[in-house]
Amino acid sequence: MNFHHLIPKLLILIITQIRWTNSEGFYDTCSRSFSCGTISGIQYPFRRHQDPPECGYPGFELNCDQNNLPTINITNITYRVLGIDPATQILKLVRGDMINSCPQDLVNTTINHQLFDYTPSYMNISFLIGCPIPFDVEGMISSFFCTNIGINPVILVPGATGPGVCKTSVVIPSPVGFTGLVEVLQDGFEVKWKVDPGPCADCIRSGGLCVSDISRLATTCACPEPPLLADTCSNSKVNKTDVGLSPPSSTSSPTSTGSSKTSSLSIVLPIVGAVIAGVGIGWAIFVCRQRRKKRTINEASAAQTESKAILTKFSSKRLTSDDSNFTSSIPSFPTPRTSETSREFGKSSYFGAQVFTYEELEIATDNFNNSREIGDGGFGTVYYGKLLDGREVAVKRLYENNFKRMEQFMNEVKILTGLDHDHLVKLYGCTSKRSRELLLVYEYIPNGTVADHLHGKLANSSSSLFSWSVRFNIAIQTADAIAYLHQSGIIHRDVKTTNILVDKSFQVKVADFGLSRLFQNVTHVSTAPQGTPGYVDPEYYQCYHLTDKSDVYSFGVVLVELISSLQAVDTSRHRLDINLANMAVTKIQNHKLDELVDKSIGFETNGQVRRTTALVAELAFRCLQQQKDMRPTMKEVLETLQGIQNDDLNTQKPEVVDIVVDDGGLLKGQHTEPASPESGITNKLVASSVPNSSSG
Repeated sequence: MNFHHLIPKLLILIITQIRWTNSEGFYDTCSRSFSCGTISGIQYPFRRHQDPPECGYPGFELNCDQNNLPTINITNITYRVLGIDPATQILKLVRGDMINSCPQDLVNTTINHQLFDYTPSYMNISFLIGCPIPFDVEGMISSFFCTNIGINPVILVPGATGPGVCKTSVVIPSPVGFTGLVEVLQDGFEVKWKVDPGPCADCIRSGGLCVSDISRLATTCACPEPPLLADTCSNSKVNKTDVGLSPPSSTSSPTSTGSSKTSSLSIVLPIVGAVIAGVGIGWAIFVCRQRRKKRTINEASAAQTESKAILTKFSSKRLTSDDSNFTSSIPSFPTPRTSETSREFGKSSYFGAQVFTYEELEIATDNFNNSREIGDGGFGTVYYGKLLDGREVAVKRLYENNFKRMEQFMNEVKILTGLDHDHLVKLYGCTSKRSRELLLVYEYIPNGTVADHLHGKLANSSSSLFSWSVRFNIAIQTADAIAYLHQSGIIHRDVKTTNILVDKSFQVKVADFGLSRLFQNVTHVSTAPQGTPGYVDPEYYQCYHLTDKSDVYSFGVVLVELISSLQAVDTSRHRLDINLANMAVTKIQNHKLDELVDKSIGFETNGQVRRTTALVAELAFRCLQQQKDMRPTMKEVLETLQGIQNDDLNTQKPEVVDIVVDDGGLLKGQHTEPASPESGITNKLVASSVPNSSSG
């Protein structure tokens, strides 16, 4: 039990409970309806910027200007609010950068699909900006000039379309059957908000005021009398016939105020007492367990000494050879002699994996000597070892032997024993779950991790060997392994360059399934996000929803690392570039790929390297989309990489090389506008009648 982590969480729980039980101010502070700018009669789930967060649902904050339209920020784009219809839950918006003009911010229109949906009466249209003259494209609606952006001409076409030979494109929703540019620029588009109106309606009928429970992302009811927060104010003495759009009186009698505070204390004090008692009991249990564990270790020491003596007799010759070089050897199988030494070995199995004794792994790793440590995997330290049968192994020693670790231990064994793929690390066996420590025994991969070669301890010594062709093959083999996992119903959840091992021929072995979860065992909303900073899917961080697209995002970061040789997170970089994924998206969007690419791979001197790197960068961009629905599947990622390798994409779109390399494109675009996020650098036109939802 880790109390130095538990106590702060308990304190937060207490503070949160006190805040909510002492929340009589919500009923008086929040408004039933309010005016914002030129729009009046606005109700929950909206709130004004200056209102407490609980007065509105998260994501519905309005910025008010007395003489102008209110604005709302959705996915980092500012929209002006043209109208709000609470009866139909329709919100009419227009981009703030394009009233009476072409879009000044050259990014696609996006919305938060957790909160909003486009209404069916809208379709995508695209502004193709900076097109050559003359220019003609199928379905062209009109051609015009936009003086406000300084890049002309601008072509208007239906559907979500990439820039092609134009400099960039911007996708926006437009009314189906629109007749003129004015409709597109001034009339905006409609979205329907998705907050369930039922709880708020029940609250209002009971005389309460709709507010938001931020901790649960749910609507709750603020009441004038205890209980101050509830689903409905069923016991409220409010005259329900008076509940309308007029705000309630902010005055209250001393008696009611006193009773509210007394009620708050009556709720808080038992909670505080229970928490303190729980901490005390937990601490007592912890101390008892520590004493028992120490006694058990002392009792076992004599037996272990005898076992070590027996094992050392058989292994002394092997351990006094050149183990320190950690050289590779051909794996063999248990011999009769080793079977005599360990009766469990070869006879006992766990989900089909061989069971080792703790003592023989202790000998194999030289008592888990620090000099044998080769890495920190998920939940445990990894040591180099050599078994009595001559096999070189990597032994993962889990940090703690408690119920949580036991669950992870069983999960990893179960998953690994059911998999068979050339580019997944193989599990040889494990200790018994009743062992003093939980240990996993993997095949040993002798050449470090991809991270070691890109920006770690092997970066300088292997720079000449770690060419672009080697990196590209690593990308394909890793994608192949992850696609196989997804096909098997497994999400890796911790895809990163430190979990991609390479042998001396730079063949990939994907490792560390400590965070893996089987699809069928994952609920709709998973537990709190786990994983490595810099690699975790941002949508997973926000809503805890786990999908195979979470691995796709992480793999996108790996692709950028292969291109740039930069770490996923580096606090020594500029604050806007600390996160490599954000940095890459910005560079690619602004046609500055040359500022991202590692110069040592031959990007500036080799045309073939330049072409494939640009295509891989485009694929990485697609993987790094904020919204999971805009990312490809791992199968599609693998097929794209194989297509690049087979030169299929080159024959399909020869313009890419001319545009990107000769005209600057992503390479020299210091004075060009950002590229369309949806299109990257491709020249294909993908029409769609569904409004665009890519991340800008």
